Amino acid sequence: MSISFHVLGKPAMDNALLVDIHSGQAVERLLFDCGEACLQGLTVAQIRGIDHVFFSHLHMDHVAGFDTFFRCNFNRTAKPNRLWGPPRTASILQHRFRGYLWNLYERMSASWLISEIHESQIVTTRFELEEAFADAHWEGAEPHKGPIVASAGFTVEAFTMDHRTPCIAYLVREKPRWNVNTDRLAELGLHPGPWLRELKDGNATRGAMGEQGMEDPMEELRRELLVESHGESIAYLTDFLLDERAMEGLSTALKGCRTLVCEAQYRQKDLQLAKKHFHMTTVLSATLAERVHARELVLFHLSDRYDRADWMEMLLEAREIFPNTRYPAGWNLEPAGERG
Repeated sequence: MSISFHVLGKPAMDNALLVDIHSGQAVERLLFDCGEACLQGLTVAQIRGIDHVFFSHLHMDHVAGFDTFFRCNFNRTAKPNRLWGPPRTASILQHRFRGYLWNLYERMSASWLISEIHESQIVTTRFELEEAFADAHWEGAEPHKGPIVASAGFTVEAFTMDHRTPCIAYLVREKPRWNVNTDRLAELGLHPGPWLRELKDGNATRGAMGEQGMEDPMEELRRELLVESHGESIAYLTDFLLDERAMEGLSTALKGCRTLVCEAQYRQKDLQLAKKHFHMTTVLSATLAERVHARELVLFHLSDRYDRADWMEMLLEAREIFPNTRYPAGWNLEPAGERG
């Protein structure tokens, strides 16, 4: 497994985050927010390959590009159509669904599931293309405990933050991997083979173990031979108040996260303005990355209230707190000495 990501959109314009999770056999694609023009650099095939769309909140600059995604996928049946967001996401997106004059829809069939993330529960509503999305079908509610998505190789967690409206912070983690301690394998006089894959999957049978001359119980052998390693992880954090209470909560929730993709709306000298509008500063973002013990901090969602020189200063002041801070690849916002 591995995780790769790409920040969509340009500096001082709407942005989104595309995360690809590679299992070796397939790629699962997650999109976080969908601002205006964010999908322009993707092919139709890439857009159709997106498995989930996660909205932080439904302000215009985070949803204005959804029509592009919807136009490519409105009648998609090859895979489920899954949308996620804070409370009211279903009613707001239904207006987007219904904002067209539909024809021939009775001959088509595609279901869309929208799950609203509340602090204590997940509420899901279904909409049908063959009804021109006119009716909202209640699919039920379930407790919000742990990940909201748990796939074979990764999980997605969601945390409700405050932007004067509920705003969701997301964390994607690969599930832990098990690697074989080859030195210990040799010490035990055992030989590699398919049985090791079964052992890692927890499916080793006594028959397979017997072929290796093993009498140890499977769990004991797992302890002897397998070493757990944590997979990649990435957090998507934008548009919320990062006061000390929120800082403390996220520092715990995101502990050990490798990459933080975090808004860069305000300079530290504009802290009071950031608080007024329930946003962060780059210093606050860097402080969070330092507390989480992240590997890197990627700043995005830049405000056009600043110019390029300001953005450079914002990057440098963040690096004073957390040195491995950068802007997205391709934005050409590296300090002069770092340009290739």
